[in-house]
Amino acid sequence: MEGLNNMGSPEIKDISWGSMKVESGDTYKDCKTWPGGSRTWDWRETGTRHTPGIQPADLKEIIDMGIDVLIIGNGMEQKLGVPKETLDYVKGQSVESLVLQTEKAVEKYNSLVKGGRGRIGGIFHSTC
Repeated sequence: MEGLNNMGSPEIKDISWGSMKVESGDTYKDCKTWPGGSRTWDWRETGTRHTPGIQPADLKEIIDMGIDVLIIGNGMEQKLGVPKETLDYVKGQSVESLVLQTEKAVEKYNSLVKGGRGRIGGIFHSTC
């Protein structure tokens, strides 16, 4: 897990099929980001699959970091599901969420991070 001294969310410096590089230099296939750090998103931890998709358990760690906004990248081809129950969980935690194709999600995430708009978290799937 990579932490940042300034407690800002790390920018994502590069994304391509199967690879995401954050400003610390760490590279992940799929990743989670939050104010102060990032780490790999290992689907095996929660049993996540493309269908039904992202589960509240995948997001809890990020939300517990005190974020205001969560950006969800649901894949380069948007094959990763984001069930209504998952979005309801995020909303119930008083966190705003936005689901986008991963490259667009990274653009939006980075613009929010650079713009200093609150405490930003992200979860990104870098393949299908």
